Amino acid sequence: MSSSWCAQNNDVYMSATSGLCVRTMMELEQSCSVLREYGSEQSLLSRPDGSSTFVQGDTSILAGVYGPAEVKVSKEIYDRATVEVLIQPKMGLPSVRERAREQCVRETCEAALLLTLHPRSSLTVILQVVHDDGSLLSCCLNAACMALMDAGLPMSLLFCGVTCAISKEGQIITDPSAQQEKESRALLTFAIDSVERSVLMSSTSGSFSVHELQQCIAVSQKASQQIFQFYRDSVKRRYSKIQ
Repeated sequence: MSSSWCAQNNDVYMSATSGLCVRTMMELEQSCSVLREYGSEQSLLSRPDGSSTFVQGDTSILAGVYGPAEVKVSKEIYDRATVEVLIQPKMGLPSVRERAREQCVRETCEAALLLTLHPRSSLTVILQVVHDDGSLLSCCLNAACMALMDAGLPMSLLFCGVTCAISKEGQIITDPSAQQEKESRALLTFAIDSVERSVLMSSTSGSFSVHELQQCIAVSQKASQQIFQFYRDSVKRRYSKIQ
């Protein structure tokens, strides 16, 4: 679903986080696209080819990227690199939930990376959950993108993750905490690209209308601008120290 299609409905009837009222789409975006405090640091680990940590509120992810490297014959693809994503929970073994998140991150990475430049090789992204306080999938996406940047892998675009929760009263909450997720009736996570602000991947749960879906996409596209600006500022600070 493209961003231009989502922005056609200007009159939106939705309760924003500041209270119940009737707002236009622009007012909705401005009031709902509020993110928790976030931060990142790159090149934390010595063994991976690229690494980063990303923190959103109290949610924290440590990411490591390995490759391009030799790939197993069973996983080899003759015309492009094979991408593998592993998510390690804070405690215990990975479950079905982690496998679903791995697929979302892998599909997003495959859409962003120029895999044809490294045929018959493998790229592995390992994401370690340090702490989970909501919006875990979007934090994984942001940590993965920062780690790929640190590895210097060729990419056609950058991406970021934004999570929206819809409360029982119809309020849209951007970057919700774990408690806000529990109290919501729907949870939607989008991977947004840096070029056209289009949706690369979506993961949804709960009940919501098409109208609410369009609102969440528009809010996520608005919030992504803050994250992409943070990416740019992080790279500038890093390379300004080298000079």
